[in-house]
Amino acid sequence: MFTQLDPPIPLDTPKGAGLALAVIDYGLEHSLLWVVALDATGEIWCVPNSDARAQKNWSAGRRTA
Repeated sequence: MFTQLDPPIPLDTPKGAGLALAVIDYGLEHSLLWVVALDATGEIWCVPNSDARAQKNWSAGRRTA
């Protein structure tokens, strides 16, 4: 299943920060894949769920240590 995110979700990935535009779910035996447009380069990558993290957000209680 391919689900477009509206609005996009800001994520941190091993390749840098970006906006998740969509999520791909191949089913029970597979991890989710986040379709992320990177802020720095504009590249679009599929990021495994295990490598995707919500960006810091003070209002939501996700603060830097």
